[in-house]
Amino acid sequence: MKASIVRGYGQPFEIADIDIATPIGREVLVDVRASGLCHSDELAATHPLGYEPPMVLGHEVAGVVIGVGPDVSEVKIGDHIVGCLVQYCGTCKRCLAGKVTLCSNPSYTERSVDQPPRLSENGQPVAQGMALGGFAQQILVHENQVAVVPNEIPWPQAALLGCGVVTGAGAVLNTANVQPSDAVVIIGTGGVGLNALNGAITAGAATIIAIDIADEKLERAKKFGATHVINSAKEDPVAAVLRITGVGADSVFDFVGLGPVTQQALQMVAPGGGLYLIGVLDPTATLTVSPVELLSMKRRVEGVYMGGTSAKRDIPLYANLYLQGRFELDALVSSEISLADVQDGYASLKNPEIARVVVTDLS
Repeated sequence: MKASIVRGYGQPFEIADIDIATPIGREVLVDVRASGLCHSDELAATHPLGYEPPMVLGHEVAGVVIGVGPDVSEVKIGDHIVGCLVQYCGTCKRCLAGKVTLCSNPSYTERSVDQPPRLSENGQPVAQGMALGGFAQQILVHENQVAVVPNEIPWPQAALLGCGVVTGAGAVLNTANVQPSDAVVIIGTGGVGLNALNGAITAGAATIIAIDIADEKLERAKKFGATHVINSAKEDPVAAVLRITGVGADSVFDFVGLGPVTQQALQMVAPGGGLYLIGVLDPTATLTVSPVELLSMKRRVEGVYMGGTSAKRDIPLYANLYLQGRFELDALVSSEISLADVQDGYASLKNPEIARVVVTDLS
């Protein structure tokens, strides 16, 4: 099959013919119909994040099941599925408590070292990014990492459900548990931040403030339902949030992850509110906090991974909300490209007018 492969850190994505194994155990073979470009894969292509080149990346993937292993029980041939990078065993203490993003044994969804690799080229193993490898014509994945969605949802929109949507909306709905009377701030209105807007609308938040440095992104945030927008390159965002809310926001979501931005975000939090950290543009960034201030103001700071999602519950939920016209996905798909154009697709994401790019031509 054809795949977009990375042969070394910092090297470009290139098309190659590789082999994919036959399903065993609880594995599912899927014909890929759409695969979204996420910045996490671009980072994995340039930095060692646990995958050794040569590797096939891509984790926002949707397609049709065409084969199943003998122990598969949750999907069947012909199902439309969305893949999710959350790997979990389903049997550890945290999984049994419903906290699958904290699974103690995430490698459960991968093949063991004594089994043949899922992907290979000329007999040599090819790494499968996030146990998915969605920049390819097919994926072979454990059934724990797929969720069945209605056939009616278009493929590009479906693909985005597996990461950007569950991360953004899940941070609002699962982690922060935003309520209808709440004021929320969303810092960074790229693809994931826009899904936090979707989540805030779904929760019925009374005040939804979007902050960015690009007017194009803020205009799009208005269309998604932001009640207020702030260009932090043109005015003090902390002062603006306090002016709008009076006391600060109940929940502040940082999708940027730069030290000065996160420091400002903490100052926007109302007494009793929370700051939720999702973006990581600068892995070395730090946040200075005063324990006395956190105690006296009853503020909290929490890291959020994948929106605390339970993929088999949340992905079908958001798919159905979309089909009911209650969850915006269409405006997220800025362009559709071919598998051969992944490198150029990532370059296009630097344009603030581009929300998400999706591979839909797998020929």
